[in-house]
Amino acid sequence: MLAESRKHAPRKSGRPKGDPIKVRHMTIGVRVNPAEWEALQLRARHMGMSPAQWLRTAALSRRMPLPPVPEVNRKAYGELARLGVNLNQIAKAANAGRTAVPFGLLRELLSQIMCLQASLMGVAGNTPPVAGEMP
Repeated sequence: MLAESRKHAPRKSGRPKGDPIKVRHMTIGVRVNPAEWEALQLRARHMGMSPAQWLRTAALSRRMPLPPVPEVNRKAYGELARLGVNLNQIAKAANAGRTAVPFGLLRELLSQIMCLQASLMGVAGNTPPVAGEMP
């Protein structure tokens, strides 16, 4: 009977191996000061997570702030704002019948300038800002 029990492979004990694709084996070292450490632990504890799990979730699930707008884009935005203001004045004059420029054309130009402004400021796809205003 003892010989029969040795025929079977011994059972492995412990936790089964996870999916190799999902196993986390990379580490990132982050230095924090004591106040940041306390805040991190408090937030993690509040969410019922470990600090590492909270950091991972926060970093991977939140939208990052937009990168800074290059100075050249800010200058172009300002120039376009002035053009937009001028076009708006022309459009008002056309609407009042004081000019021969077709109002629809002016309105379309103003719309395109505003979309270009939004694109330069990194907010393309959102509602364009009012001409002359920074988003």
